[in-house]
Amino acid sequence: MAHKAPRWWYASPGDAEPARDRLPKILLRPPAWVYGQIAAQRMHRRPSSVAPLPVICVGNFTAGGAGKTPVARLIASRLAALGKRPGFLSRGYGGQRRGPHLVDPRKDTAHDVGDEPLLLARDAPTVISRDRSAGARLLAKQPVDVIVMDDGLQNPTLAKDLGIAVIDGTRGLGNGAVIPAGPLRAPLVAQRDHVGLVIWNGTPDGQRLPGEIADLPSLVTTLKPDDTALALAGQRVVGFAGIGDPRRFERTLDDLGCTVARFEPFADHHPYTATDLARLSALATRHDADLVTTEKDMARIAIADDRADDPHRGKVRLHCVPVTSVFRDARDGDQLDHHLQRAIDAFATRRADD
Repeated sequence: MAHKAPRWWYASPGDAEPARDRLPKILLRPPAWVYGQIAAQRMHRRPSSVAPLPVICVGNFTAGGAGKTPVARLIASRLAALGKRPGFLSRGYGGQRRGPHLVDPRKDTAHDVGDEPLLLARDAPTVISRDRSAGARLLAKQPVDVIVMDDGLQNPTLAKDLGIAVIDGTRGLGNGAVIPAGPLRAPLVAQRDHVGLVIWNGTPDGQRLPGEIADLPSLVTTLKPDDTALALAGQRVVGFAGIGDPRRFERTLDDLGCTVARFEPFADHHPYTATDLARLSALATRHDADLVTTEKDMARIAIADDRADDPHRGKVRLHCVPVTSVFRDARDGDQLDHHLQRAIDAFATRRADD
């Protein structure tokens, strides 16, 4: 289930690039055109079902992680502050269960439901379902009055009342090409009509929205480590992460003031094995350091943490760094509240007219 994006996907258009990176992009243009046409046609389909509750979809324009899950949790907290009772709907990527299934973080594992739903379930009722419509119906039976859909922006089956696209502030939209020539899940012009708001995960550092989506309102968030992570300041660590952009976590460790002796990046959703953990423990022992990773990785490590034959077991401390998505500017929070309330009100008006 793990995947790693080619490095040339995230070269900005116009950047100088080595010849070895230009060739695959040229060769992949025809299949990318075909993929883009199919994706655009799919997105233009009329939704086959409408949920009994308003749906706020948090997705992204590109394949791979952009920090959607922390933003989804932030949106749920803003909805709660508005007096709403949010619940999460997820496909359950990386899990074996097809659903619909109400996640129980006390019993379910990342192998069952995926790593992200386990984090979401700590905050609010969470349902995983490959069939989003069936999942929405199950979630509507919980003490919930707004659905926050984690991913699925390009999925046409369930009607959305507000689409929010999260963009990684460091990587942006990459080279602007469609899969497999680039990271876009569909041409931007096809995605535009399904998005009402853009949230940058991290300061965009001079990046701007391309012309096809330049008129969309945009906000900026940043990831703030939990206060418990402050104890890692000055500590010698070996960091590792299997998220959309592992180097983002390495920068977080630097910002915390850790001395990063070694950093090991893994593919997003990497399924850790006991062999992986033994190797990481050996690295930490060699560098006289503690191991540090993300909450999302920790959910997957719990499955593989069987190191009976690991000579370093019990000698190396393993920490995780929980992070929270926060707004760079309080006015951005007010703007998000406005968009959320408007979507909820529009849903209520349609229901009253039916």
